[in-house]
Amino acid sequence: MWEDLIIKAKNAGLDAIDTYVFWNIHEPTQGNVCKPAGQPGFVGEVRICGPLKEGTLQWRGPIILSQIENEYETAEKKLGAAGSVYLKWATATAVGLNTGVPWVMCKQDDAPDPINHTCNGFYSNTFLPNKPYKPIMWTDAWTGWFTQFGGTINHRPVQDMAFAVARFIQRGGSFLNYYMFHGGTNFGRTSGPFITTSYDYDAPIDEYGLLRQPKYGHLMELHRAIKMCERALVSSDPTVISLGSSQEAHVFSSGNGNCAAFLSNYNSSSAVRVMFNNMHYNLPPWSISILPDCKNVVFNSAKVASQTSRKQMLLTNTQLHSWENFGEDISSLEDSSTLAAVGLLEQLNLTRDNSDYLWYITSIDISPSESFFRGGQKPTLFVQSRGHAVHVFINGQLSGSAYGTPENMRVIFNEPVNLHAGTNRIALLSIAVGLPNNGIHFETWDIGILGPVVLQGLDQGHKDLSSQKWRYKVGLKGESMNLVSPNGVSSIEWMPGSLVTQDQQPLKWYKAYFDAPMGNEPLALDMKSMGKGEVWINGQSIGRYWITNANGNCGICKYSGTFRASKCQLGCGQPTQHWYHVPRSWLKPTQNLLVLFEELGGDASKISLVKTTTKSVCATAHEHHPTTENLHMDSNGESEMLHQTKVHLRCASGQTISAINFASFGTPSGTCGTFQPGTCHAVNSQSLIEQMCIGQESCRVAVSNTYFGSDPCPSQLKRLYVEAICSASDSRTTQSDFEG
Repeated sequence: MWEDLIIKAKNAGLDAIDTYVFWNIHEPTQGNVCKPAGQPGFVGEVRICGPLKEGTLQWRGPIILSQIENEYETAEKKLGAAGSVYLKWATATAVGLNTGVPWVMCKQDDAPDPINHTCNGFYSNTFLPNKPYKPIMWTDAWTGWFTQFGGTINHRPVQDMAFAVARFIQRGGSFLNYYMFHGGTNFGRTSGPFITTSYDYDAPIDEYGLLRQPKYGHLMELHRAIKMCERALVSSDPTVISLGSSQEAHVFSSGNGNCAAFLSNYNSSSAVRVMFNNMHYNLPPWSISILPDCKNVVFNSAKVASQTSRKQMLLTNTQLHSWENFGEDISSLEDSSTLAAVGLLEQLNLTRDNSDYLWYITSIDISPSESFFRGGQKPTLFVQSRGHAVHVFINGQLSGSAYGTPENMRVIFNEPVNLHAGTNRIALLSIAVGLPNNGIHFETWDIGILGPVVLQGLDQGHKDLSSQKWRYKVGLKGESMNLVSPNGVSSIEWMPGSLVTQDQQPLKWYKAYFDAPMGNEPLALDMKSMGKGEVWINGQSIGRYWITNANGNCGICKYSGTFRASKCQLGCGQPTQHWYHVPRSWLKPTQNLLVLFEELGGDASKISLVKTTTKSVCATAHEHHPTTENLHMDSNGESEMLHQTKVHLRCASGQTISAINFASFGTPSGTCGTFQPGTCHAVNSQSLIEQMCIGQESCRVAVSNTYFGSDPCPSQLKRLYVEAICSASDSRTTQSDFEG
């Protein structure tokens, strides 16, 4: 996907791509990629790959900026003197490579020279570098927030995102990096605790590589407006002029004819009219207007003229066929266990992150004289875990499950259990859903069933099982047999597919085959018929799935006012994630192998392969409202305003406009998908736009009385609202859709 993603990023006005070097990916086993660069006593291991060390990618190469460490300051403070020693060593090591490009450290107030100090966050309106001669740099401008299983989808309105960026530039900001511009996917088991497989992050380019509109388009217009101001921005520091109690003008003027201004209204509820350069300007609440020539407004952060896209998931004509299943053998767990110990052991010390799963196995003898055999209340098993989930099996039968939450990762199981006279086998399956990803000394962070484990309600009281002998088995039988690979899948006898829907038992492996759908639309698996587990395509893990509903507060979302991650929540009461990205590059034309492991039970026969497409695009604009498309630079480099406003409709690549669902020039209202005509309406709105746009991948329509033949309501400011349906030649029935 990289080529397409980079082209889209460049088209949006980005000048560079910023990416991390993840050592668990670049060097999954010690020493098999790079040689150690140096190791003082405090440092574990820091490795610099040959091309970086030699400078072939940096000096006169494509790398123009490098970062050493990431958000280290909090760890440094907790580590005390040793942390400061490491900071100085990391600086000296980086600078000593002589790569010829600057180095930065983000969120590091004491970054030593010549390392540049940068900031992260939703805003950067108060950040200053630790030395006055260092540039103001923003390495992580957060476009949204990550999603956790059981949580809602976090949405950051583009008006606020644009406001934050413009506010950073107007105060002299020199470098801005979006986190994330493309959100992507947490394939495999790489995500942090409870973080979903989707890492869409409400980014301008979504998880599937499609444009999220209007966020993408509005930020593209912002970037274009900022670059119109380039000569003035690089020639002077801003002069700040008060325009009111919460309003300012930041003016960049070099004295040789270059002038740019940013007019700001920080009030989150009220629009204002200000005077600047003997002219009046209307500023919506919580907005910034950009004037590349100190006269004409070409962009306002709160006025979104870019189209809005609505996406849909369409069923493909591809069938998942030849379903078969294979059950984990719970009855032989003790025989296949690898370790026995007195007491409860920590999970990661045993699994070494080779599996999400660890079995804790013990037994207890129950006397036939216990009163619950004669109609009394069943005994209760209490299990406390520091893992993320636990499944409890009594004598091979699932007795129940318990889960932690992102807010409280402690797991409590406290349920009645079925016991019989004699020896009862208790098997607890502890499950990790992501590993710690923020903090220090991860080796001290416990996970797993560490107790207590207590059987309550026996005639002689409680029986604490925590300190008795336990047997341990790392992972699942299917994992050890490598069932996910095309070679491993043929090594066992699978049950026929006719039993799939009849035998929805826990701890089941399922497999099926499918052919790659025609076309190039992004693909996903719809897993809403399942419970919790992991999926593989041709041996590649597309990640953990967990069909759990989102709890949150999905109220009205307003763009104005300080943004925080919980401000605009979507998806309450719906599964946090039930679509899982299937990269087309992982597919063969035919006989693609799908393998999944289901912990709880589910109907695998209802899993479907869908394609992600643009359902419709909407555009709105006011007459006489200037945009960066209406401004061009004349031969002398001066800006000149063109007074015709247009709306621009564009379907995704491979689609054309098949119908106009709504069109009104006048006073329409509503949002994309729910437009309504107003009292003022040009009756030929729909027919004119149909003639102009149907059959085209994109079209532009003028917002003017001239285009529509007459003025439907003189003396009123009119606007044009349009929704166009996008279709491909092989489109199928819509399964479901959601706002893009």
